[in-house]
Amino acid sequence: MRTLLLFTLLVLMTASVQGDLTPDPSAHQAQDPQTVVVSVDSTNLRFSPSSVTVAEGDTVRFFWSGQALPHNAVETNEVFDSGDPAREVDYSFTFERGTNGTYEFVCEPHASAGMVGTITVEPAPPLEPEAEPPASEDTPFASVGLTVGCLAAACVVAVRRHGNG
Repeated sequence: MRTLLLFTLLVLMTASVQGDLTPDPSAHQAQDPQTVVVSVDSTNLRFSPSSVTVAEGDTVRFFWSGQALPHNAVETNEVFDSGDPAREVDYSFTFERGTNGTYEFVCEPHASAGMVGTITVEPAPPLEPEAEPPASEDTPFASVGLTVGCLAAACVVAVRRHGNG
């Protein structure tokens, strides 16, 4: 009888554990923003690379150091501007969502020498609406209450059988 009671108790306790241990397939992370570096090839008065493709949310970093000639990077429609020409530049521009398109930029002192570049910004994937978690059908109180009730009933039955047997 004691074995049956312990087995019943074990089954009831196991049945009262609720929850889903499988990973949520909709829980995925968006691609992390990337940074693309554009530098200067001073020997040819060129940006390196002169053409880049990024996605909305990515950053283009204009970086050069120790150049013989001063350079800058200015977008032709004034979307970004690294400032006055300099031999040391570390300037970053992030293309936010909604800025997809093609951007042409120049080095102002060397534009006539062909020191130009292009940035193509591709649209980011559409944002998935943040779904509210589904209403839980798990009712822990009911499970706990049911478990306690079953245990009490099992104890009453065991006491009566033990007392009458």
